[in-house]
Amino acid sequence: MEMDSLINGNAAVSAPPPTTALINLTGTTPSSKLTQLTESLKLEHQFLRVPFEHYKKTIRANNRAVEKEVSSVFSGVIDAAGTDMSKDDAVEHLTSLVSRLQGLKRKLEEGNRTEHLQAQRCRARLDHLESVDAENISEWGNTRLKRILVDYMLRMSYYDTGMKLADSSNMLDLVDIDVFQEARRVINALQNREVAPALAWCAENKSRLKKSKSKLEFQLRLQEFIELVRAENSMRAITYAQKYLAPWGATHIKELQRVMATLAFKSHTECATYKVLFELKQWDNLVDQFKQEFCRLYGMTLEPLLNIYLQAGLSALKTPYLVFIA
Repeated sequence: MEMDSLINGNAAVSAPPPTTALINLTGTTPSSKLTQLTESLKLEHQFLRVPFEHYKKTIRANNRAVEKEVSSVFSGVIDAAGTDMSKDDAVEHLTSLVSRLQGLKRKLEEGNRTEHLQAQRCRARLDHLESVDAENISEWGNTRLKRILVDYMLRMSYYDTGMKLADSSNMLDLVDIDVFQEARRVINALQNREVAPALAWCAENKSRLKKSKSKLEFQLRLQEFIELVRAENSMRAITYAQKYLAPWGATHIKELQRVMATLAFKSHTECATYKVLFELKQWDNLVDQFKQEFCRLYGMTLEPLLNIYLQAGLSALKTPYLVFIA
């Protein structure tokens, strides 16, 4: 009897209730916390890459501006040296060059401040990742949840709400508000049926878009042509096609043939092949395409992080391991 009661007593101690067992399995042990920490850090690729890509873009833009301005000033000096000017003309010309150099200095100072802020943001994110350990992983996880929520809000165009959450949580350096503000200007313009800001964005990122074989600029040009046809401005549409669409002929001849046929069919056509080109949903398609190119350029996921985490979590709920615990 004593043996039986001892065995029963030990069994009662060594077999905790299901709830306790679940708590132990979900990460209270140090080894489990370290594993959870390691797996969490593997998901932070976008967290570091986005500010780094933005930093590189700013540096490239500043360098281009400096090269352009300096080249222009040098050309002005050479022209002045090779021209027989009066004293007053020479003074006026040199004063103009000095004024341009002063403007360049102001641009460089502003660009340097921007680069410094972006480098600071990269440093803040590295520090944030280095600060996590087994003791503060819960608090760090709460911050990550807020980051994911801000990411979702910015992608869904809830900019003010996202900014308020980031500001109230003191994590402005940990979210990409300025990057999404750049996208916001282009998206708003496309929703108002204006392509100029989107074309300017394509020009700024021309080399990288070309490397990824993007068709965004071509689609924007097509839409601008369609709007000229819709306005029944055929001569301007033809001139526009010769200037902006003809260079794409070698790679997109079928699309060009189709869109050029709209000059004959007009916007009120009932022919389905050409009628779809005049539908307003084409602007929504441009918005979606811009978002995809924008995310690809900055190394972002095409889906919001919140969706990805939710899908992964819901899939995990169906695993045999968790069904066994339940």
